[in-house]
Amino acid sequence: MPQQPASHDFAPKCRIGTRGSDLALWQAHTIQRMLGELGTETEIEIIKTRGDRIDDVPLAQLEGKGFFTKELEDALLAGRVDLAVHSLKDLATEMPDGLVLAAMVGREDAREMLLVRKEAVDEARRAAGDPLPLKDGPRVGTSAARRQAQLRLVRPDVQIVDLRGNVPTRVNRLREGRYDAILLACAGLKRLELDLSDLYTCPLDPAVFVPAPAQGMLGLQCRDEDIWKRTIAQLDCAEAARAVRAERNLLCRLEGGCQLPFGVNITGGGSAWKLEAFLALDAADAAPLRLSLTGSDPDALAETAWPKLASHRGL
Repeated sequence: MPQQPASHDFAPKCRIGTRGSDLALWQAHTIQRMLGELGTETEIEIIKTRGDRIDDVPLAQLEGKGFFTKELEDALLAGRVDLAVHSLKDLATEMPDGLVLAAMVGREDAREMLLVRKEAVDEARRAAGDPLPLKDGPRVGTSAARRQAQLRLVRPDVQIVDLRGNVPTRVNRLREGRYDAILLACAGLKRLELDLSDLYTCPLDPAVFVPAPAQGMLGLQCRDEDIWKRTIAQLDCAEAARAVRAERNLLCRLEGGCQLPFGVNITGGGSAWKLEAFLALDAADAAPLRLSLTGSDPDALAETAWPKLASHRGL
């Protein structure tokens, strides 16, 4: 076990581990500010992950899991950092022995955002309310199997082109004309406050295009037996975490990671909740499963959805 700081000798700082992208640093600095409001001193350590180092290969061609999280988890287990800040959609539902998800924080808009070069917009389709108002045969950038499967379902004429890199890089590649449109998470765009005035932007209704499980939520991971665990837990946003916990439970039971073409989004509050789910066997599945359910509790909705999801996946 890593040595814990001797609190009687000095007031230790909580060392926050993060990736180095603009979005990851925004997330880490936000958690740093929130911990500061609780009277906790922190420092930030940037850790490069495999997903950051290999940004020119489609995710589907990379073997294993934890492309954006494993190095952060290794740093926690080695005692180099005390807290890892993740985009929770990137964090596996099963984690190494000794680590826990101590808090879920600040769920931002979980929807997908379609970004389109204005010359690629089909005005007739846009006026008719088409969710993807693109000209015929559009080149759309994304590496996510979930997005690819849904794109093919909504627009069979789409040409899918791999898209990697951090959020600003992806947006700039769209501006360069490599794509007619790209799909990104609304959450990252809102957090970075990017100027998108030169592009056509359209947030996609989860009833049409289902986001990834836990999209928009931050996950705070630490060692199970650590002096910071209780402090970190104070940042948990309980109501939104109910929905995210149910979403991640379904992902876990499906035995899926980021390469599974699975989307689920649970929204609502009190006793009124709605679940949207999408599951394909692969990115080219011509008959994916699509669910839309309402109920009084996120966990109950997940339990109702589970037999249908399990049957489609052959579990």
